[in-house]
Amino acid sequence: MPSILIVDDEKSIRESLTGILQDEGFLPFSVESGEAVLTRISEDKPDLILLDIWMPGMDGMETLTRIRDLYPDQLVIMMSGHGTIETAVKATKLGAYDFIEKPLSLEKLLLSIQNAVKVDQLVRENRELKARIGKEHEMIGNSKPIKELKQQIKIAAPTSGWILITGENGTGKELVARAIHDNSRRQDKSFIEVNCAAIPEELIESELFGHEKGAFTGATAQRRGKFDQAHQGTLFLDEIGDMSLKTQAKVLRILQEHKFERVGGQKTIEVDVRVIAATNKDLEKEISSGSFREDLYYRLNVIPFHVPPLRERKSDIPKLAEHFLEYFCGKEFRETKSLEKDAMAMLSEYAWPGNVRELKNLIERLVIMTPGNIITLEHLPQTLQARQQAPGKSHQLFTGNFRTAKEEFEKEFLIQKLEEHDWNISRTAEAVEIERSNLHRKIKAYGIELNK
Repeated sequence: MPSILIVDDEKSIRESLTGILQDEGFLPFSVESGEAVLTRISEDKPDLILLDIWMPGMDGMETLTRIRDLYPDQLVIMMSGHGTIETAVKATKLGAYDFIEKPLSLEKLLLSIQNAVKVDQLVRENRELKARIGKEHEMIGNSKPIKELKQQIKIAAPTSGWILITGENGTGKELVARAIHDNSRRQDKSFIEVNCAAIPEELIESELFGHEKGAFTGATAQRRGKFDQAHQGTLFLDEIGDMSLKTQAKVLRILQEHKFERVGGQKTIEVDVRVIAATNKDLEKEISSGSFREDLYYRLNVIPFHVPPLRERKSDIPKLAEHFLEYFCGKEFRETKSLEKDAMAMLSEYAWPGNVRELKNLIERLVIMTPGNIITLEHLPQTLQARQQAPGKSHQLFTGNFRTAKEEFEKEFLIQKLEEHDWNISRTAEAVEIERSNLHRKIKAYGIELNK
């Protein structure tokens, strides 16, 4: 039940509004002066204040100013029997939600109150959502590599320098990009992400630059591209190493000139965008092989960041595991689960070829599939336990004849490569240099369950 504080020096108005608001399901209380408002809300902050402008002593405008200084988020609706457009504009500039003239129209007053309460609810929900998202994107860990990375972010984020983030798949390059944006001067603007590897070559120009109606078959309306959407904000180009040379040339032009044309258009659009790029490839090798433009590399690589693999920050694994346990138990509405000491020790010693993403996927699976609240060694996947064997004892993994051992090894090899590439069939097939259809057949033959 929303609470409403009525502030008016006329007793009859306070009493009539109290009765009306009670009948409408609100919780009203009242005071007779601006001075009394400040005392009252310091003890019991209301959801909304109905504030009269013309009062003896501290008038409504001065009271509003004091309220906004002390409680910036407080909703206030101003009331006045001597209202003018100038007064209404001034009240709005001072932060009032609405301005209503006396004699009060009951219908208009209730509509304004209802709208204000809805706005307050949306603001609170938005704040809670941002808090949840912030927690989801929080960088977990106190290892030396992570401390150094956080320090780099703290130094580079407030600047306008472009950043190139390198690191293996699953290490959290997007997380670093978001942390840079959230700590930059552009934090209130858009963070737009583009996965260059996931967009078909024939569509990436339209995705990045937008297109005009009729530019190609299917272009039934004008569309803003990612560069346009990221104006005054941050554009995150993930997997930049998978971008074609043709698109690289166009991106380079935008980075140099800060302007572009939509596909099928002639109008030049100027943009102010901070670019953060990321890749899991060695771009210097890509340059040597002719797959990546050297001038684009040096344009992007103003401030280099490297995200360490999880095997180089093993001391962070317990914190990460507990973080993901809490997150997925909440997301899946499960009772809080915990990892047994031996299970946590095994997770801490595992090499994690798929990095943090692999750990996150495993914890999600354990939260969903473990029946009790304690996760033990027996609940961990057989493949993870098998790979914990010491190198000198690796022969114990294989049984039977040479053909059987070869098949067991191949199955383990494919599972590891699938995990490294986030269970993406196409990328795994490319990495192990076999046809995609052949990889599908092997997955089916070995009974490998795809972890998506």
